[in-house]
Amino acid sequence: MQIFLDPNVAYLLLASGMILVILALLSPGTGWLEILALFSLVLAGYSVVNLPINGWALLVLVFGVFPFLLALRKSGRMIFLGVMILALIVGSLFLFPGDVWYRPAVNPLLAVVVSIFGGGFVWLAANKILEAEAQRPSHDLQALVGALGEAKTTISPKGSVQVNGELWSARSQVPIPAGAQVRVTGREGFILDVEVVANVPEQAPAEGIDI
Repeated sequence: MQIFLDPNVAYLLLASGMILVILALLSPGTGWLEILALFSLVLAGYSVVNLPINGWALLVLVFGVFPFLLALRKSGRMIFLGVMILALIVGSLFLFPGDVWYRPAVNPLLAVVVSIFGGGFVWLAANKILEAEAQRPSHDLQALVGALGEAKTTISPKGSVQVNGELWSARSQVPIPAGAQVRVTGREGFILDVEVVANVPEQAPAEGIDI
């Protein structure tokens, strides 16, 4: 376990754990992000408990969260992003005390690389997730009700239909053969309720009336 008492290893585990926690919060429910974050933080916790910590450097790292949030929400985001990365670099360098107060225990190159790439990656990932959440659906699903389509498989009670050039899951209370023309009568999520379009019978020619 001595390897986990190396300040550089402890810093890598702590940084990895925090990045994974942020990603897990931004994209909950994935499962593997939470597991990896817990694994990294448990190992980092062992290191932190057995190593001395500079309290002021830890506060600098925590302070870096606020410009990160501002970089996501405010204009002039590059300035806030720069402040965040600077806080990460300074806090990372002096998180563990060195032989003398001005000498960092963490390798400066390691701290700079991890802070820039880690902070930049989390910022880009957060932006993509927020953009995806804010984006409106490309389809007006309610407009599908009343549209005509074609059954691509037998629907009994579920199958597939092609409506407006796209393939959809569909269901019907009565069996519908493949190739039949259908009309959308409703929807539940991405499943369409359909019915067969009845063919209009041709009007028979009028017969003469015998007198």
